[in-house]
Amino acid sequence: MANTIKIGISSCLLGSSVRYDGGHRLDHYLKNTLGRFIEWVPICPEVECGLAVPREPMRLVEDHGALRLITIKTEQDKTSAFSRWSRIRLKQPASADISGFVFKARSPSCGVCDTTIVDPSGRVIKKGAGLFVAAVSNHWHCIPLEDEGRLRDPGIRENFIERVFVYQRWRKLRATGTDAGDLAGFHARHKLLLMSHSIKHLRRLGAFVADTRKKTRADLFDAYFPILMDGLRLPATAKKHTNVLRHMAGYFKKQLSGDEKGELHDLIMNYHNGLVPLIAPLTLIKHYANKHHEPYLQQQLYLSPHPLELMLRNHA
Repeated sequence: MANTIKIGISSCLLGSSVRYDGGHRLDHYLKNTLGRFIEWVPICPEVECGLAVPREPMRLVEDHGALRLITIKTEQDKTSAFSRWSRIRLKQPASADISGFVFKARSPSCGVCDTTIVDPSGRVIKKGAGLFVAAVSNHWHCIPLEDEGRLRDPGIRENFIERVFVYQRWRKLRATGTDAGDLAGFHARHKLLLMSHSIKHLRRLGAFVADTRKKTRADLFDAYFPILMDGLRLPATAKKHTNVLRHMAGYFKKQLSGDEKGELHDLIMNYHNGLVPLIAPLTLIKHYANKHHEPYLQQQLYLSPHPLELMLRNHA
């Protein structure tokens, strides 16, 4: 498992009985399907910071701009102990090579974006991130985060997994890359992947990588990745994918016969119109890229951004 991608996950989603009521929320897709290709790193912030199972339920209270983790019945403030544990946990070696997190939705500690936040009187004032998720976001600004509820959406699921694999490749680059040339190579392999999300971000990073004369290595690497991840968070729509597919088809103007060009064009339009999944035109383009030895396309991670067995591009 040394080279397997590691993703942190709320322990209850793997079937551990650690919730406040003594139960769990086993997610079979995460454990049995996605778990074949990644290594889960289970974590339960509430139990690991010393709280019992079962335990009194808690809620997030915003008081004078600060979030407090308060038990609902006895109104005990668990914030200090929880925050102290979070700081220690995130600095442990076991956390250093994690490339993403899947958290339990709506949890006061683990909710990604839908945790209920109340004022001191108990009035609901907004939705937001749980206390541990906020700590993770502050510690790793670009790390992919999702909850199990949102991952049921095929588009959100693919976007998350795609960003996790990009994050892991970036970590490897930071460990081995030494100069602007390494960054340029990384950028070149991710061009079409980023194009499927945001041409604006692609153009911005293209200019950024091209003009390296006045930038130190640290400046280059530190400034590049947040822009990349910000672009990849944007949805990759059918319209954007179609634009990328047509761009790739342009590389075969001289190699393909009229019938082959027509077949590829029809397949791209069938995808655009929702009649076939993205994997259909991609498979044909990948075949032509290998058959006609198109090195630019062959290096593009857009063609294989994650394991084929996950079938993330198989929905129309």
